[in-house]
Amino acid sequence: MSNVICLGEVLFDLLADQPVSRTEEVQSWTALAGGAPANVACGLVKLGDRSRFIGCIGQDEAGQQLQAKLESELVDLHGLQVHPTAPTRQVQVLRNPEGDRSFGGFGGLDTLSFADAQLDQVPGSLFTDANFLVMGTLALAAPASRDSSWQAIKLARENRVSIAIDVNWRPTFWPELEVDPSNDPKLVAVREFLREADFVKLAREEAELLYGEMNLELLRVELPQAQGIVVTDGDRDCYYYLLGEYGTQAAFKVKAVDTTGAGDAFVAGLVHQLGLDPRPKVAEMVRYATAAGALTTLKVGAIDSQPTNAEVVEFLRTH
Repeated sequence: MSNVICLGEVLFDLLADQPVSRTEEVQSWTALAGGAPANVACGLVKLGDRSRFIGCIGQDEAGQQLQAKLESELVDLHGLQVHPTAPTRQVQVLRNPEGDRSFGGFGGLDTLSFADAQLDQVPGSLFTDANFLVMGTLALAAPASRDSSWQAIKLARENRVSIAIDVNWRPTFWPELEVDPSNDPKLVAVREFLREADFVKLAREEAELLYGEMNLELLRVELPQAQGIVVTDGDRDCYYYLLGEYGTQAAFKVKAVDTTGAGDAFVAGLVHQLGLDPRPKVAEMVRYATAAGALTTLKVGAIDSQPTNAEVVEFLRTH
């Protein structure tokens, strides 16, 4: 059983009830708890680990509901902050008929106005008993949460905590949407952040956006600290360099209902496997994580759909 810190955003995904391509076409929404680091924190508990969430919510009804949700999932909330004026973030999520999602925005509010962007400094005492720190890169979009993220990197190093970062690129979270991969300050900031990670997970399109192509040898040069680099590609094969081994893992063929949170379940599965003693074989770790991600797509939502360890083991036994 590992102790894992998950730092970043917790929010409500406003999931469109109709499969449409534009927010103007949505007739109704269903609010589901989400946010990649919060999803990973909940996923880890279901797999048998202990997780602590560090993030910031608003002093509003949405924030209270998210806090209650994380508490019900048995996530440690000693690192949760409450902002007195900034609202809890809610993000619109569109789905096509195949279950693939896209992000529609924040209902007209400025991305920097939300509570998660105001994350303040975190106490070092939260890191003394941790094995892993899991983060995304969305916190880099706001000055306060960016500073707190870099502080977390420093605390992790001081306490010999392994750092895992999932890129989780979402351009709607950044104040400026124009992207020039060669010198765009947003992407430069993300690349600099990833160089601190022991384990990096990217989607294929993120690898191509940040580094020009999906090439594990190139990524190893760009990410010299990393003991593991995993590149996922939706319902296609994922490629990895992990603990000295290269490999490919085929995606499991399932009938997806909602892909929201699948990547987060993959991260939870991989971190869970990395924390086992003795560690499984590398190929088995990636296969386990891939199964966790696949199972999450069978139901709606990013947290309620997450599998338990027993469910992942049974899925692997029958597939």
